Amino acid sequence: MKVKTIKTGKIVAGDKLFEIFDQFLPVIRDGSILAVTSKIISICEERICKVEDEAMKEEAVKKEADLYLDEKNPYGFYLTINEGILIPNAGIDESNGNGNLILWPKNPWKSAKEIRNYLASRFKIKNVGVIITDSKTTPLRWGTTGIALAFAGFAGLRDYIGQPDIFGRKLQSTKANIADGLAAAAVVEMGEGAEQTPLALITGMQNFNFISSSPSINEIRSFQIAVGDDLYGPLLEKGNWQK
Repeated sequence: MKVKTIKTGKIVAGDKLFEIFDQFLPVIRDGSILAVTSKIISICEERICKVEDEAMKEEAVKKEADLYLDEKNPYGFYLTINEGILIPNAGIDESNGNGNLILWPKNPWKSAKEIRNYLASRFKIKNVGVIITDSKTTPLRWGTTGIALAFAGFAGLRDYIGQPDIFGRKLQSTKANIADGLAAAAVVEMGEGAEQTPLALITGMQNFNFISSSPSINEIRSFQIAVGDDLYGPLLEKGNWQK
């Protein structure tokens, strides 16, 4: 598998996402996946807000989060759940925002579908995927890794349940998270600072399942785990979550 980043100009409010693609994308061939950082989608949607003080920032986090713990950690972040993802500050970020807070896109799944359709039409290809990426923290680990907020054009999970391992034992619960794995690889190359590479082209995947349709509502739900069913549910349920 290869990941190649795509450098762009500075993206600011008022820019048009598909005009950015028209200007900076190379020729994309069949069997490719385009990773797009959620930040540039949000900026083009003007999902940004100017804050004058810390209280306004806290208000924005609580408004955007589906659930939040009403206490900050030592680093000044709220622990939140947003769109079924455990993430600090509801995904709101200040980096590369030119003094603004950048919120998550309005509907990442819709954006992924529209971008995939654009790529298929522009480059006359069938097997093409899209991942909308962001960064998250991992409990008990320093640093951030990439995560897929949404995807289109491929199966996000590879289900091994019921299949034998190398010794013939049937796997009971193993599912490979393809979408998040590819997002993590892309974000490593795209970077977290001033690299100015918000796009990455992923090619050369092996045993990959492209699909022409976007995930249905049921497929999106099956990609997520309810808190009560999650391995970490007993910990999460002990939190005094606020809506």
